[in-house]
Amino acid sequence: MKKLLLLLAACGVGFAASAQQSVDGVRSSTDYAPSTSDSRNNGFGIKGGFNLADIRGGNRDTYEDVLLNLKTYHAGVYAQFGLNDKVSIQPEILFSRKGYDDKMAPPGGTATTRETRLDYIQVPVLFVYNFLDNVSVHVGPQASLLVRVKDAGDEKSISSAGLHSLDYGVVGGLEARIGPARVGARYDLGLADIYKDSATATRVYKDVKNGVFQVYVGVGFTN
Repeated sequence: MKKLLLLLAACGVGFAASAQQSVDGVRSSTDYAPSTSDSRNNGFGIKGGFNLADIRGGNRDTYEDVLLNLKTYHAGVYAQFGLNDKVSIQPEILFSRKGYDDKMAPPGGTATTRETRLDYIQVPVLFVYNFLDNVSVHVGPQASLLVRVKDAGDEKSISSAGLHSLDYGVVGGLEARIGPARVGARYDLGLADIYKDSATATRVYKDVKNGVFQVYVGVGFTN
């Protein structure tokens, strides 16, 4: 996956450079008729980047001294449907690895880091507004399906780990474009509890939710 992210970054830089050096130059949103769907905001593309994952919620502070951010990744595809020269709708399908690290210390022993990975297939549907020519704000709801759990190196079933398979929340961030290349940052705010309130849960973390800061690069292709 690291090779995929490096390839995405290289493609983005390469496309941006070629766009800047082209004879016609880089088209901007003002090159299109206003208030029409004939916009560069129509198209599709690929994207991927870095996740800084954590948990949040009412009981998060109880474990403040033992919780650490998990550094992971996300990657996927998107489509964009322009409503006019400024506004568009952008659905995405992404694989996103979330979770957290925590420090475990047996009595009289040395603390070790224990990693919990939560792999989701997520579908955000974003409202996109170009408030500057090549800079846009993205915001919208998101639904996620938990497909894989790995705890301290061991793969576990979702039910035996006491986890909810469905997550939902909202996403918001900013994106800049140079030709077909895209660079952005967003925050993925989970609103559903990660763990069920059940005796089968393998963790004592109750009332905690996903929270992920993301940065990404992508390449877009206009229709």
